[in-house]
Amino acid sequence: MSKLNIGIILGSTRQGRLSPQVGNWLKGLADKRGDANYEIVDIADYKLPLLGEADATEQATAWNTKLASLDGFVFIAQEYNHSISGALKNALDYARDAWYNKAAGIVSYGSVGGARAAEHLRGILGELSVADVRVQVALSLYTDFENGSVLKPADYHLTNVNGMLDQVLAWSGALKTLR
Repeated sequence: MSKLNIGIILGSTRQGRLSPQVGNWLKGLADKRGDANYEIVDIADYKLPLLGEADATEQATAWNTKLASLDGFVFIAQEYNHSISGALKNALDYARDAWYNKAAGIVSYGSVGGARAAEHLRGILGELSVADVRVQVALSLYTDFENGSVLKPADYHLTNVNGMLDQVLAWSGALKTLR
């Protein structure tokens, strides 16, 4: 059986964002496992305008094609005002079928580990028929980022990273039979 393709979705597009650091950290850990093909998918690369405000046929097609090529996801979700970023919500809304019957894990960060953003994201994923897994990695801006800007995660997060990835792979493999 071929390896599953798992996209690590960077959920922010703003200048100075921390999601590339978090995504690269996660990808480095995931790649060492050797159990799937992991790739970073940066929503900023797709330049999606706000849904319905401009013709985005080309961007939406590229976005949906990328999502369709993946068997599962890990969302890097930062907490903005007790929720996910507007850019992530917009990117989620640009696709429907490409999300269906896939699994997702969440790595969140914020003042309380991004817990509120992760909870909002879970509701959206449910509507998109994405099975979100229970184990989550919650990084604190106060203890896992030096000066709030340089990722220095505590070692105990490794247990949750591996547990989350184990669940994402199990569910992604099982759900692949439905697609």
